Formats: sequence, C-alpha cells, structure tokens
Amino acid sequence: MARFQFCCVFVLVALAVLAVNPSSSYRFTIVEPKSGSDSDLDSDSESLLFHQDYSPPAPPPPPPHGPSVSCSEDLGGVGFLDTTCKIVADLNLTHDVYIAGKGNFIILPGVRFHCPIPGCSIAINVSGNFSLGAESTIVAGTLELTAGNASFANGSAVNTTGLAGSPPPQTSGTPQGIDGAGGGHGGRGACCLTDTKKLPEDVWGGDAYSWSTLQKPWSYGSKGGSTSREIDYGGGGGGKVKMDILQLLDVNGSLLANGGYGGAKGGGGSGGSIYIKAYKMTGIGKISACGGSGYGGGGGGRVSVDIFSRHDDPKIFVHGGYSIGCPDNSGAAGTLYDAVPRSLFVSNYNQTTDTYTLLLEFPFQPLWTNVYIQDKARATCPLLWSRVQVQGQISLLCGGVLSFGLAHYGTSVFELLAEELLMSDSTIKVYGALRMTVKMFLMWNSELHLDGGGGDTTVSTSMLEASNLFVLRGSSVIRSNANLGVHGQGFLNLTGPGDSIEAQRLVLSLFYRIYVGPGSILRAPLLNASRDAVTPKLYCERQDCPYELLNPPEDCNVNASLSFTLQICRVEDILVEGFIKGSVVHFHRAKTVTLEPSGEISASGMGCRGGVGEGKLLGNGFGSGGGHGGKGGRVCYNNSCVEGGITYGNANLPCELGSGSGDFSPGYSSAGGGIVVIGSMEQPLSGLSLEGSIRVDGESVKRLSRDENGSIVAPGGGSGGTVLLFLRYLILGESSLLSSGGGSGSPGGGGGGGGGRIHFHWSNIPTGDIYQPIASVKGIIHARGGAAADDGFYGKNGTITGTACPKGLHGIFCKECPSGTFKNVTGSDPSLCRPCPVDELPTRAVYVTVRGGVSETPCPYRCISERYHMPHCYTALEELIYTFGGPWLFGLLLMGLLILLALVLSVARMKFVGVDDLPGPAPTQHGSQIDHSFPFLESLNEVLETNRAEQSQSHVHRMYFMGPNTFSEPWHLSHIPPEEIKEIVYEAAFNTFVDEINSIAAYQWWEGAIYSILSVVAYPLAWSWQQWRRKMKLQKLREFVRSEYDHSCLRSCRSRALYEGLKVAATSDLMLAYLDFFLGGDEKRTDLPPRLHQRFPMPILFGGDGSYMAPFSLQNDNILTSLMSQLGSPTTWYRLVAGVNAQLRLVRRGRLRSTFHSVLRWLETHANPALETHGIRVDLAWFQTTACGYCQYGLLIHTVEDCEPTSPQCVSETTWTEIQPRKNYGGIIDLDSLPSLKEKRDMFFLLSFLVHNTKPVGHQDMVGLVISMLLLGDFSLVLLTLLQLYSISLLDVLLALFILPLGLLLPFPAGINALFSHGPRRSAGLARVYALWNFMSLVNVFVAFLCGYVHYHSESSASKKIPFQPWNINMGESEWWIFPAGLVVCKIMQSQLINRHVANLEIQDRSLYSKDYELFWQS
Repeated sequence: MARFQFCCVFVLVALAVLAVNPSSSYRFTIVEPKSGSDSDLDSDSESLLFHQDYSPPAPPPPPPHGPSVSCSEDLGGVGFLDTTCKIVADLNLTHDVYIAGKGNFIILPGVRFHCPIPGCSIAINVSGNFSLGAESTIVAGTLELTAGNASFANGSAVNTTGLAGSPPPQTSGTPQGIDGAGGGHGGRGACCLTDTKKLPEDVWGGDAYSWSTLQKPWSYGSKGGSTSREIDYGGGGGGKVKMDILQLLDVNGSLLANGGYGGAKGGGGSGGSIYIKAYKMTGIGKISACGGSGYGGGGGGRVSVDIFSRHDDPKIFVHGGYSIGCPDNSGAAGTLYDAVPRSLFVSNYNQTTDTYTLLLEFPFQPLWTNVYIQDKARATCPLLWSRVQVQGQISLLCGGVLSFGLAHYGTSVFELLAEELLMSDSTIKVYGALRMTVKMFLMWNSELHLDGGGGDTTVSTSMLEASNLFVLRGSSVIRSNANLGVHGQGFLNLTGPGDSIEAQRLVLSLFYRIYVGPGSILRAPLLNASRDAVTPKLYCERQDCPYELLNPPEDCNVNASLSFTLQICRVEDILVEGFIKGSVVHFHRAKTVTLEPSGEISASGMGCRGGVGEGKLLGNGFGSGGGHGGKGGRVCYNNSCVEGGITYGNANLPCELGSGSGDFSPGYSSAGGGIVVIGSMEQPLSGLSLEGSIRVDGESVKRLSRDENGSIVAPGGGSGGTVLLFLRYLILGESSLLSSGGGSGSPGGGGGGGGGRIHFHWSNIPTGDIYQPIASVKGIIHARGGAAADDGFYGKNGTITGTACPKGLHGIFCKECPSGTFKNVTGSDPSLCRPCPVDELPTRAVYVTVRGGVSETPCPYRCISERYHMPHCYTALEELIYTFGGPWLFGLLLMGLLILLALVLSVARMKFVGVDDLPGPAPTQHGSQIDHSFPFLESLNEVLETNRAEQSQSHVHRMYFMGPNTFSEPWHLSHIPPEEIKEIVYEAAFNTFVDEINSIAAYQWWEGAIYSILSVVAYPLAWSWQQWRRKMKLQKLREFVRSEYDHSCLRSCRSRALYEGLKVAATSDLMLAYLDFFLGGDEKRTDLPPRLHQRFPMPILFGGDGSYMAPFSLQNDNILTSLMSQLGSPTTWYRLVAGVNAQLRLVRRGRLRSTFHSVLRWLETHANPALETHGIRVDLAWFQTTACGYCQYGLLIHTVEDCEPTSPQCVSETTWTEIQPRKNYGGIIDLDSLPSLKEKRDMFFLLSFLVHNTKPVGHQDMVGLVISMLLLGDFSLVLLTLLQLYSISLLDVLLALFILPLGLLLPFPAGINALFSHGPRRSAGLARVYALWNFMSLVNVFVAFLCGYVHYHSESSASKKIPFQPWNINMGESEWWIFPAGLVVCKIMQSQLINRHVANLEIQDRSLYSKDYELFWQS
C-alpha cells in the first residue's frame, strides 16, 4: 500500500509542476546530475521526481584499474601474461582482479575461475587470445574482457547471475515494501499485488532504468523485493559482462547476467547488462540477461551486441522472470540492441505478463532502424508528447503490446514514424492522440486502440497515415473513442471477417483504393460508446441543410465542427463487400463506388431520437411514428388519437436526418434513419455500382417495454433518413436495395414511421446525340412507411426523386421518352411525354426512340423494313412510280414511251437492215431453175459441195445415216450394204469403212456432259453448243471421205484413184446425213447407174426432228432434181417440195398423231393428184428405227403401177411387205395406221405449247412493230420486277437473276439481235433463239413470283387483310403479283408473235397453204 500511496503522491506532484510551469515540454523532466552533485537537489518535489525517474543519470566513470596480477604467483597459473598464461587449477578469488598482458590468457577445460562475491570484478586485458575451456566457468559480479580473439568452448560459462553490485544511484529498480515484487532494470519487475481500483498495467515492482545506455549497457540488475520486513528473500540482480574483442569471438558456452532467484517469499532480481563488441562472431552459445524467478518475477536486463560479422545465431534472452505468486504476470522483458542494424528487440519469450518495458526517448542522430516487440512482451512509451521514430520498421509480433501515454490521462499527442508498422497477434494502445506516419501498415489479428476521450479537444483527433499500403487482416481492429483520420496514397484493405475501423468520427482519405472485404466493418460513431467518448453532435432540430453536406471542404481533414460522422474523401475507387455504418456517411471526391452483394452502407437507426418530425406520445405510453419524407403513422387508444410526425425537408434536395419517437432514452424510444451522401454538388461521383444495399431505415421497435413504474412504453417507429446521391452513372443490380423506409411501431400498438427521402442528383445529363443512359436499375428502391400493430397506423411513404430531366427525357433516371412520344419541357414527370401526332406517320412506318429522346415534333420514325425508303416509306419501285404521278399516270407514260421507242426501233431496223432484206412477196420466175418465190426452205437441203449435173448421171444410190446426230445417239451407218451398191463395193472393205465412219461420227463424253449442264442452266446455249459440235462432226466426216479415206471399198479403180466415188452431205439442220455412191466410169456396166423407175420405190427422208428449232423438211438437191426431172418439169418437183415443207413445218414432235393428219390429207388432195399424171405416187412413211427407238420419217416415191387401181394407198400391204425386207423400210403411215404411231416425249415437250411453228399471217411490219413494243415492255417489266424484288431483299434479286442464270435479262439482247439481223434465213434462226430465251425466262419469272408470294405471306396479318381493289392500284404490299403476272402475259404474247414472225420470214408465199388445188399449182 505504501507503493500505491507513493505513486499517487508522485502523480500529484507532477501535475503541480506542470501547472506551475505551463511553458514546459509537458513531460517528465529527466535530470542527469554530475558525479557528486546529489547535494544540489534541495527540493522535495525534485527528490520525488528523481526517486521515480524513468531516465536515471548515467553512472560515474569507473576508477582506473590497479596493477595487474601475475600469472603464476597470483593466479597459480603456468606461464606469463606477456606470452601465454594458462590457468590449470581452480581458483577462488576474494577481491577484484585486474589481469593485463601482451600474450594469451587460457583457462583450461574444467577449471573454475570464481569470485562469488556480489559486485566482484574480474578484468582481463590481453593483446593475444583469450580461451575458456570446455566445462570451465568464470563466476563474478563483473567481467570485463579485452582481447584480440576470444573463445568460449562447449559447456563453458561466464556467470554473473545474482551477483550484482549496487545499481546506479537514484534509481528505483529495487521495489519497496513487502509485496515480494521483482526487481527492475531493462523491464519492470512484476508485482502480484491485486488492486481492483487500478488497471493491471498500473501495478508493477521495481522500475526500469539505464535507458540512455542501452546501446552500451553497464548497469547492475536490481535486487528483488521481499515478503518479510525481517528477512530479505529477494534475489540478487544480474551482474555485468563486457567484451571488447578485436577480431574473432567464438561463443559456444554461456554468457549469463540473469537476476537471482527469489523463491516463494522473495521477488526475482532483474537481469544485468551484457555488452559485446567484436569484428566477427561465431558459435551457437547462450547469451542471457533475464530476470530472475520469484514470488514476483524480475524484469529483464539489457544486452547490446556490436558485431560486424555474425556467422551463427547464438541464443540471446532478455525476458522477465517467472512469477510464482502470479503465473500470468511475469516480469517485463529487457532490451536487446543490435548495433550494426541499429535494431531494438523486446521479447518476453512467450511469457505472459501485465508488466511493461519502458521505451523512453528515441535517438534522432542516428535514428534506429527497427524496433521489434514480440513474444508477449509489453512495451510502453510513458513520456507525454513523445515521438517514436525509426528508419525501418516497427514490428509487434506474437502477442506483443505497445502502449503510449498513461491510462486515464489521455492528454497528450504521440508520434510514430517509420517505414513500416507490422502487427501480428499484437496490440497498440494509445492514451491520447496518435500521429502515425508510415509507408506500410500491416495488421494480422491485431488491435489498435485509441483512447482520446479524456475531454481535451486538442488531443481528441488521431491521424494514421500509411502512404503505400494499409491492410487489416485476420480480425484486426482499429478503434478510437474520439476522432480518427486514416490517410494514405495507396491501398486500404479491410480483408475479411472481423476486420474493422471504428471511431466516433472517422475520415478515410487520399487513398487510391479502399476495399472493405466481406465481414469487415467501417463504423462511426461507435456502438455502445463509453461516456467519456467524444460524441459527435447531430443537427436534429435543423430543417435547413448544412452547407458542408452539399459543398464539403476540399482538404479532407478531420473537422469536429462538421456534421459528418464517417467520411471517405478523395479516394479513386471504393469496393465494399462488408459493412459501412454511420449517422452521417459521406463519400466525397471519389471516382467510383462499388457495392457487391454482401456489401452494405447503412445509417439505419442512426438518426435522431427526437427531431423535427418526432412522433408524439399518448398518456398511456403509446407513441405515433416519426415523420420525414412521409408522415408518421398515428396511434389511437380509447378514442384518443395522436397524429404522427410531420413531413419536413426538401424532396428535390433532401439532407435531413430521420426523426424518432419516444422519450429520448435508448430503451424507450426509437431513432430515425441517418444520412448517406455520395458525391457533392461540385464533385459528383463518376459511377455507383450497387449489387448490395444502401439503407437509411428508421429504427423499428421490436419488443414491448415497461418503465420503472411498470407502465407500458410503446413508441412508434422512426422515420427513414436521407439518401442523397450526386452521380453521373448508376448501376443497380438484381440483388441491390436502396431503402429509406420507416421503422415498425411497437408490437403493443405504436404507429409506423414515415418513409424517408431518396434523391438522385444527376450531373451534366447528356442530351441529344451524345446521350447515354445514366442508370441501369434492376434492383429495389423504396421509401415505404413503417408497419404498425393493433391501434397503430402505417406510416406514409416517403419520396424518391431525381433531378429535373431536360427535354426529351423523363423519370427519376432521365430515360428517353417512349417511342411515339415527345417532351419539350424540363421535368421528370412521365406525363410530360405527350403522344406524337398520328397524321404525320406514314403507313409503313413506326415511331422510333432516338438518342436523347424526342424534344420537338415531328417525331422521328423509321420504315418497318429496310426495303422501304424515307420519308414516305416507299420501295424503290414505288418511289419511281410516285415520282411520275402514281401508278396510272406512270403506266400511261411508260406505255407512251414504249410505243415511241418501238417506232424509233422499227425505223432504225429498216435503216439498218434495209428494205431489200425485209421479207415480202416476190414475183415468180417460171423459167428459172429455182423459183425464188418459194420459201428459202426449198433450198435448205442443197448439197454444199457441188452443182455439177454430171454427178446425177453417175449416181448409183443414196445411203442415209441412222440416228438424230445427238450426243446420246450419234449418226451411224449399217454394216449391211444395200442391194443397190453390192455390185460396186467390196463387202468386207465396206464394213471396215462403216466402222471408221461410225467411230468418227461418235461424240466424246465431255461433249454430252457440257450439253447436259447447259440444258439445265441455259437451254438456248445448249442448243447452240449442240449445233456447233454437229457442224464440227460433219466437217470431220466430209474431210475423212474426201481426203483421208482411200475409197478401198469401191470396185472402181478410177474412183479409188480420184477419190470421187463417195460423197457425204447433210441437211442444213445437221440432223440428217447421207452417203452418195457414184460410178467411177470404168465399171463397163450397162445396167448402172439405174434409171429412175429402177430406183422405185425410192425413199426420201425428212431433215429435222419436228421440234421448234428443227422442223421436218424435205430433202432436195441437184441429184434429186435431176432424177425427178426424168418424169417431168423440175418446177413441179420444186412446187411439191415447197408444199410438203410448208405442211411439215406445222408438225410438232410429241403431237405427231395429230399434226401428221394434215400432211396426209395434203398429200392426198394436192400432191398425188398432180404426180399420178407422171405415173408416180408419194406416201408418208417411217424408216430406219434405231436401237434406242428413234425412227426417221420421210416420203416413199413409187410408180402408180405398184398400187392397185382401186386402192387409195400408194402400195398395198402385201406389196409393202414384199419390198420392206429388201429396202429396209419401216412402214407407210396412212390415216388408218396413224393412231397407232408411237412416239417418245422428252422434257422439252412442254416447249411446244408456247413455241411452235405456225402459218404466216402477213403484216410483217406490224408484227415487227408489236414485237418491238413487247420486247421493250418486257425489258421494262424486268427492270421494274427486279426493282420490286430489291425492295424485298438482295437475295431475291439474285435468285430471280440466276435461276436460270441471267435468263431474265437475255431475251432483250436476243430479240434485238434477231430484229436487226440481215437476211430472212438468219433472222428466222435468231428469232428462234430469241423465242427459246423468252420461254426459258419464264422460270425466272416464276422464281420472282415465288419470292413475292413468300414475302407477302410472311408479312403481318394486318397487311394481308387489305382487300384487293383492281381499280385502286396503289403499289402496296398486296400488288406484289402485278409485275410478275405482267411479265408472264408479255412473254406469252411475245411467243405467239415470234411464231408468226418466223412464219412470215420462212413462208413468203402464203399460197402454199391454199386449200384450192388449182390455186396451189398455178401460183
């Protein structure tokens, strides 16, 4: 108790000194008197100060050593000190010894060199080596060793434990009283006295001293206290060990300066001093200056090592001694100073203690590098207004504790400066304020407590600055009951659960990034703060907005006069996955704030318990809800009601705290919501991304309470607070919540709190073309009123508002007005978006949203498809049509233009072709060999190679090739020679000749393949390809027979020599070829060549195949003309051929049975009556059926005698049967056998329905003009159709053009080519090609029709319901069929006119179709 009384006296004296001298440095005065100056202290107060001084004076310099002892005489050794002195036997000294020499000093193994007297000094100063052998010991109170090298072998020991002399004067290392406390030195001694009125750290034993010499410690440890006044049970203090080794120090033994053991009745002595200086140190020995164990453990001593090169790590201990009386309170750790890195270590070797090691003034020149407080060591900086500054790091590890100031006297500001502050499982306590400046602050499961609530406002604000990194991890806590500022330039990370920074007022500023991890907390003010805490004042009674909420200061300093309780200022990015809570939470000059789903910013229940909208109480204790944005819910009881709290504040710029209900005491009232402000007027937040929640709800009353008198207290719910967001962009995720709801009233019947206010203050809302959505909202935003029970009523909803939107935008989040509406005023009400005028919208258009919304009429619209063009949403075709006045006027203009162009085209045709080349009637020249009034078909079968008459005189026989000369069925000759030539040929050689001819006539496979491909994609090209290959084949055959073949099959030598016995020729359609046999002149046969009657019956085969491109035609040449001239005039034969050809051109393959009927009738009515006068008759017959079933048709000429006189046929069945095997004929076709005629139809049979040969109609000029008009109309309709398809899609245009390829465009150039060609024969051939292209283009027209049909039926049902009105054509969707249908009609008309045009070209004498027999033969 005396110890406690003294401490109280000391504190009172210290305060008195401070009061008398206010200009002092506000810290304990440290006086270091000179030696012998004790008499200068004449003041009792100063004596008291020195008695408990934390920094005792330095000890006086030691007296000079006496003369050295000798090796052998005084020490009993062997040798000399100037050479080598060996101690070979145990030596017990009784006084101080000084050993000096220039040689070596060696204590052999097992030798004990002792002076076991407290304070006994052994000084060894040798120039050579010092060696302490194995198991040898030196025991003394002091050991001073100076040597060149020194070694301490295994098991050796220098032991000064408990042999200390007197500690330095004016120190209090030895405890007073009979508490059995430990002695103090480097650390305080432990005291096991229990005093409930004091904190554990306020009770200690012997005090620490010699702080100023810890770099070169040279003080004895202090003796421990005793539990008896009569007997001193305290352990002695540790001695002193000093070694100054020039080179190598090898320590494998022990260097001990521990405090002595005090036992159960005495306190342990404090550790002594060990100072080692060497260039190099090796070994793994033990160096210890620990406190001694006892009833109260002694404090650790002081160790300092100054070793340039340390190769091993010896164990160094300076921990406090174990306390038997209080095992959890060992002595405080001593100090270990490493001079080379300038590092201070305070380690208690994991021994639990409540006793502190004192850290007094830190040196400034030079600064220490590192300070380590670890292993449950406790250190304190008790001096007021002190600074802890190091160059490197301050580390608190493994239960280390560092405190600043004195408990209960938080009236000072402390400074901590370092590169790094590392804390792991440790604690820092500050009584007062702390100014910390580090580059890196890392906490792991550690705590930093700042107690600044002593009432002195000058020291109520602490500042923690970590410029690079500030990390809390593993449930680390920073807590201040006053104001706290945390600054930095790098990262602030609260990593996970349990990590928290809490203060009454908290400011986080200047960081690049702040991360609040899951489960971590930022809180201001504290939850359940103590009464002495600095309490921020809330502006509950103000209805106006504090200026700093809207325009906060730029400096981000902690300012107690401002309304903020938690502010995050000047931080680039803030990521919240944990919990942020405060009364007035403000984010200022931040760039982005992101709340993950687990993150929450809350001011719920942190507002006023009264306030402007305070809920009122009934006499029975029931209260109405507080009001704010919405009125509080009223409450009624026994027909007595009280209204809820009123609404207050500005909905368009709210900044008010929510109001509560009740009687202001926490147990019997509710609080309103606080305020969360993000951004400011001048510095809005760039972006807020919210997946978590921001809540400023009013407090709910969850249970029914009773006051001290047992009466029910049922307050209403608190009103919601304010969320004020100054933003540029907002993202609210699906899981987000933005809430300012009222709290629920008491379950006993309190009214619900009114909703609060939420306001979005948008900054620089982009408009027009630069508009971007400023919010993406998927979460929940509400300001609902609180619930109520029984007689209470629900609170009214609060307000959710936004900045007034510019023109074109509406709503809280300034979205674009819906399509079809416009807004030309400023405001946020959705009703300001008015509908656009309907009459300004085209039929095929819909209104569209434009960037920035529509601010003026007319409203923008777009066509329903890209195929329609603005502004009227016409197709390209409709734009063309309506440019020229609409469908009817456009049609009339187009018709007029076509007629005009057709006239111009006709005139140009007449100029280009010439009048002489145009077909027309020509006079008949009866005297000529060929009557040119006949159609040119009469000369189609002229043989190209000769006109010589003598050839007909030597002609023997004509042998026809079989087959139609196609790729699948080429020409070929039979190997059996006819009877007519067997006399003039060698049969074997003839067979060889036939094989060669047939091989030449055959086609290659690739020729047929090309034809097949072209037949599919472009039949006119396939026909041209076939004709070209036929022509090449004929040239090869003629060249072979004319020059390559040696005519070896002929018997005539002259024919073989002159190559004139065989001739190959073909019809002009290249479908019928024949081989003529001639006599050579050296046969000397009178029966050869045969006369005409000897040739009967004589077949003449038709050329062509009855198709449109190759109609049947009768063969005629000079040979036939010469032969037939033997019976009559050639003119009759010519006329007959012309008439037969005129009838044959009307025959259609595929319809032979019906079209051959007119030919048979004509033969009976016109041909045979004229020929019977000459004794001959002609009949229609079929010949030479091939293996593929193809047969050739022709005329069979025979004499009238071959027929029965009364028979209408030319030859009877029996006669035909007799001559058929001989002549290899097929059969005669008559009216009876015609129905049984078999014919094959191919895929081009359908062609004959549109494209076929007809009779001439005359009026060639008019036909040509109409064709020109239709051709131009066709081309115009094609272009219009393509334009219509392009309005649908480009794909439809490509389909119509290339199925078949370019079939839609080629009829026009083909028609122009046909119209402008010279000569009737060439014109007719090109006209047939034109007809083919015209027919094939119907496939493309069908594709176009199909595309239009598909498009029309894929349109909306509304467009399909438009009724068809043929006289009201408007070129809408329902008129898609007009142009394809017009093309079909136009092409059908062209086909018919082309048929007439070709007929006019080929049949210029229309009398050939005369039914009058006389008129036919007289023309």
